[in-house]
Amino acid sequence: MAIAIVIGNTIGAGIFVKPGRIAADAGGFPLIFSVWIFGTVLCVLGGLCLAELSAMHPRSGGLYVYLREAYGPLPAFLFGWQEFLFARPASTGALAVVCITSFLRIIDVGAGPWQVVPLAMILIGLVASFNVLGVLWGARLQALTTVVKCGLVSAIVLLPWILSVTGKPTLNFGYLSETVSPEQPSLASQFAAVLLAVMWAFNGWEGVVPIAEEVKNPGRNLPLALLGGIGLLGLLYMGATIAYHLVIPISDMVIKENREHVAELLLTRSLGPWAGSVMSVGLVLSTLGTINSNLLTSPRVTYAMGRDGLLPAAFGTLHPRYRTPMVAIFFQAAMACLMVIGSAALIQTTDYFRDRTIFDLLTDCIVFAASLFYTAAIAALIVLRRKQPDLARPFRTPWYPWTPVLYIVAYLWFILSILFEQPIEGVFGILLILIGIPYFMLRAKPT
Repeated sequence: MAIAIVIGNTIGAGIFVKPGRIAADAGGFPLIFSVWIFGTVLCVLGGLCLAELSAMHPRSGGLYVYLREAYGPLPAFLFGWQEFLFARPASTGALAVVCITSFLRIIDVGAGPWQVVPLAMILIGLVASFNVLGVLWGARLQALTTVVKCGLVSAIVLLPWILSVTGKPTLNFGYLSETVSPEQPSLASQFAAVLLAVMWAFNGWEGVVPIAEEVKNPGRNLPLALLGGIGLLGLLYMGATIAYHLVIPISDMVIKENREHVAELLLTRSLGPWAGSVMSVGLVLSTLGTINSNLLTSPRVTYAMGRDGLLPAAFGTLHPRYRTPMVAIFFQAAMACLMVIGSAALIQTTDYFRDRTIFDLLTDCIVFAASLFYTAAIAALIVLRRKQPDLARPFRTPWYPWTPVLYIVAYLWFILSILFEQPIEGVFGILLILIGIPYFMLRAKPT
């Protein structure tokens, strides 16, 4: 069950929507596949570190707990602050845009950004209202969509091979050696740009640790869940990447209108237009599930922060009838809508963002901010080995200290690369985090 949570919390839209963008940034399959391997190894290293932290502190809260234990209340608050203020809202907004775009593709209706934006906002409002009605409704929707999206990735991985075995030649190994001119100028920038997209696809792999308190025998099951879940995700993602590049020439992937629809293109070329439409329906359900996950889980962290006095008291209240954190849910939905509007406005009005999509702009900001806290959380393992040496550790990270050190070095390079290549997004993310400091000081000030 815990492995299922890792997989269900992670698979969203990245593996379906990012391959075209990845192809345009890298220009060739060898580099693309190398980065998928690197991203998987990076998550495994992180999983080994979080396995020790979660086993020694099996309490609800996940990274929030580890940051608080290692560095004190302010860094932990800033992690919750960025989740509350823009990380989850931006994720919700990005996925709502993909969901609406895929739906319009099903009904064969073209739409520009300002046609998609109001529809995405309506969708966010509907899912938020659904979650206000009760946690059981949200959980049922989550279970359904998790099955759908796992089935979609498995279909992408296996279908081309099954068709080839049954006599329909869909695989072309010559496509693996084809190249296009990459949009990123240097090898380092190509690697960093692809890694940014890969880490979005893996975003959420740590999703089981916030519920550590509810996992039986956490010293054994949390490490198994993290490593088993990440391993299965890596195999699925690399299998899907191989399938994409064996069926679709990279020159077709990078065409602008195809970039966010490579998964539909694969099924269309394998089985016909009807299969592409089925994939679009599946993508609508997959993104809908992740939107629901965001509005199901994240507002409850906001609710807890409001209840503890870290946010205004209204966030710590429940709906009198449904007993759900209505204010927190609708605030997250409202912030998601603002993120969608703001991103669309930036793309339409500034040359810097002109060639970006709303989805890419929002997800790049999320991954950058999350990377800062992932790095700090893994470094917490080193801090707590010194700060809490006598605390029971049912699981100990193998190859310590090289495991956390390699992770930290890789992520620091990644963060600096993003700052160098996309300085506006990076600085914006840092500023949004830093404005939480004066707010924390005011809330912590004795009255």
